[in-house]
Amino acid sequence: MASWNSIPLEITYETFGWIAFFSWSISFYPQVILNFRRKSVVGLNFDFVVLNLTKHSSYLIYNASLYFSSDIQHQYIEKYGYGEMIPVAANDVAFSIHAVLLTAITLFQIVIYDRGNQKISKISIATVCVVWLGAAICFLIALPSHSWLWLISIFNSIQVLMTAIKYIPQVIMNFMRKSTDGFSIGNILLDFLGGVTSYAQMAVQSVDQNSWVNFYGNIGKTLLSLVSVFFDLLFMTQHYILYPEKKVVPPKLNKEGTEPLIRSYEEPVAPENV
Repeated sequence: MASWNSIPLEITYETFGWIAFFSWSISFYPQVILNFRRKSVVGLNFDFVVLNLTKHSSYLIYNASLYFSSDIQHQYIEKYGYGEMIPVAANDVAFSIHAVLLTAITLFQIVIYDRGNQKISKISIATVCVVWLGAAICFLIALPSHSWLWLISIFNSIQVLMTAIKYIPQVIMNFMRKSTDGFSIGNILLDFLGGVTSYAQMAVQSVDQNSWVNFYGNIGKTLLSLVSVFFDLLFMTQHYILYPEKKVVPPKLNKEGTEPLIRSYEEPVAPENV
């Protein structure tokens, strides 16, 4: 297995990776905190959360399998060459575990907090069922020949697919409501930072190894960063440009610093003597 050629690039790689980890991990908390403070999940699209749980679960299976399994690592090296590095880092595994946990907490909030008239669509439920049924069939296909690298690549493809479609219900919901109220922009800003630094991490590894194999060897991580950044920019456009938050103008206060109970009309101005 290949090793690093430059210590500064290795340090840069680790730095970008952990910045991505903390950015993506912290990005879950603004929405969880917002839901807790409001005791409501109105404005948060439930399809987004359900699809997100499937996405992160698939990504966890891929990352943990490739990072911990020596058999899968051997299959990866045989496919892409003995001079290539494994494209999954410790921060990728840590992020996936944390993401599944926080997404599950958000889903639990949907169950216990005020939902208004919102509900999970039948399309999302059907999508999740079809995806996991397909994954089970792929497992049965891979089992006889122990094609584990192929199998986890399926889970990697699932997480890319879920990433591509999970944002769409929230984008449409914001468009229909002409508002992003109830959907935390803090989540998006941190997600954007995570996407940029994750892509930068892969670029640093490619520069050190003088090879771009890790971009298509872990195409899921590459597309994850690009798709996330695209939708984050779209959400920022909705929040700050198309549907900015309406500012409430506070009432005028009297000299004592309190709003009068009864507003008096201005006294008429006495006419000047002619």
